[in-house]
Amino acid sequence: MIPAIGWTTVALMTLVILLAGATNGLAGFGFAVVGTMALATMIDPATAVVFMIIPILTVNLSLVGDLSGEQLRTCSRRFAPLIGASLAGTVVGMAALGRIPSGPLRVGLGVLTLGFVATAQRRIPLPKLSSGGADAFSHSRVGMLGIGGVSGLLFGGTNVGIQLIAYLRSFDLSHGLFVGVVALVFLGLNGIRVAVAGLFGLYPSPAVLVASVAAALPAVIGVAIGKRLRATASERSRRLVVLGLLTVVGVRLVGGGVGII
Repeated sequence: MIPAIGWTTVALMTLVILLAGATNGLAGFGFAVVGTMALATMIDPATAVVFMIIPILTVNLSLVGDLSGEQLRTCSRRFAPLIGASLAGTVVGMAALGRIPSGPLRVGLGVLTLGFVATAQRRIPLPKLSSGGADAFSHSRVGMLGIGGVSGLLFGGTNVGIQLIAYLRSFDLSHGLFVGVVALVFLGLNGIRVAVAGLFGLYPSPAVLVASVAAALPAVIGVAIGKRLRATASERSRRLVVLGLLTVVGVRLVGGGVGII
């Protein structure tokens, strides 16, 4: 827990937040996954999930500014069912968070992380949506409700939102619009999660909440650094950085959960 750790661990946690922010600025996503999973190797995983809520909120608040006022209104209306269902699922996921033992939660987070890396390394293309059939259904209001609910459940308990990112990417939005829409969705989710975490008593102590607020600063600085690096880094190097980090973290989580590392 945060109150019992030393200055060395605090410095390492700050470095993790900076690195996660830089990853997000560089690749357009990854802050929640890299930050949460890395912190879960250092502190209680349930605390790591809750600790990251405010930094994630801050990062998405800075990124949603990339949307114009008209884009913000249009996207809010277009993805309202997805956001609403995700919010409901997130609350349920957070309610279950405090009831999951530390060891199994670490293993689950590690498996999710390594699964994402394996999928990304294979470069499995997202399906192109046709004008009819199951693909078109997934973009309908009912489809958004189903996908949002399940995705919110997973996000609420783990901070893993890659399934929502993959779904939004299937809409073939421009890169700038895609980053803004992703930020909009996660801004709404994390806004409600701050209140829910307090209501459910998920913050172990006031010190954890204060530290989470303080972590917003290195998060924003990291994103700014990553944005600058994005202009000079190739797509291949960006992928290597993100997947390399997640592989190391995933292995440590699984090993720690089963008592090997």
